[in-house]
Amino acid sequence: MNPLFANTPTSIFAAMSTLAVEHGAVNLGQGFPDFGWPDDVVGRAADALLHESNQYAPMLGLPMLREAVATHYRAHQRLEIAPADVTVTSGATEALAAAILALVEPGDEVLLFQPLYDAYLPMVLRAGGVPRFIRLAPPDWRITEAALAAAFTPRTRLVIFNNPHNPSARVFDETELGLLAAACVRHDAVALTDEVWEHVVFDGRTLRPLASLPGMAERTVKVGSAGKIFSLTGWKVGWIVAPPDLAVPISKAHQFLAYATPPNLQAAVGYGLGKDMTTFETMRRTFAASRDDLVARLTAGGFSLLPAEGTYFVCVDLPASGIALDDASFCDRIVRDFRVAAIPLSPFYAEDPVTSIIRLCFAKKPETIAAGADALIAARAALA
Repeated sequence: MNPLFANTPTSIFAAMSTLAVEHGAVNLGQGFPDFGWPDDVVGRAADALLHESNQYAPMLGLPMLREAVATHYRAHQRLEIAPADVTVTSGATEALAAAILALVEPGDEVLLFQPLYDAYLPMVLRAGGVPRFIRLAPPDWRITEAALAAAFTPRTRLVIFNNPHNPSARVFDETELGLLAAACVRHDAVALTDEVWEHVVFDGRTLRPLASLPGMAERTVKVGSAGKIFSLTGWKVGWIVAPPDLAVPISKAHQFLAYATPPNLQAAVGYGLGKDMTTFETMRRTFAASRDDLVARLTAGGFSLLPAEGTYFVCVDLPASGIALDDASFCDRIVRDFRVAAIPLSPFYAEDPVTSIIRLCFAKKPETIAAGADALIAARAALA
């Protein structure tokens, strides 16, 4: 067995969801919604399953979906993308794996922002990359010029950048994006932008894709996900957008990872991406209302929460909420004793972890939010 994977711990998401099932807990941990998917998109997939091809799709993706992705980004993000720049993948994680395996040679340095999605680091190590970390910290999780200057070196090959950011729920601002773009250009580094939460942004925000900044279009690999856009996380339909010199080697890695993605799901996603602007605005308002419901309940119950600018998540500051336990201990206690699951942030750090923050998922029905909030408030009363 490869020692890299033998020594890799079980995902915190899998661990906490297993405990949630074992203890019959309300699951505010793993980031899947229990409402909100568009019935017409699901219906389009069912129709395609019954009446269209169920054989291998083209390796690069259905032409109609590649066209739909390009058209969607032109309309929503003003990115000038050709369908030929799009490769359809079996989820965003497969897209990330293909990009990392294609672009990272042994000894290349890869810049990672922590807290980080737990798949990034094992993939980088498997490709032979040398990770370097920028540590983001609460309450503002800001990217600074000093941190970038300390992390970039002449050996920096790839920067993996997640925006909107999971787990902090930050949407990085123009100043931070400008600093990162300038550093990538200065060091001739490629940016792998995990922008799967691009439509799940709140309070009038819109995502500024890193590829749109000066000098970045030719050095950016953008990753998107239908699972996040349409609340259909089980579909595992993602895509890569990249200029040809980056897209070609990535597509060659993709062909040996998944080769092709179910054609019926691709057809449905292509249909969904073509829906009008109000569809996406309504989705954002719906999730924002769920966020506001959970935040209001927990604030009234004595919790201190950090701003949730995007994603399905909101973070709780335990010390500011009067709780002395560290994040992992608190999450273990509440799932076992109070039957509510949350995610500690410390496993999202490879080094020097923040141990005072937990993450909650608010992409839930009102009754789920009410039950989870009541359990958390009872836990605080007992443990504070």
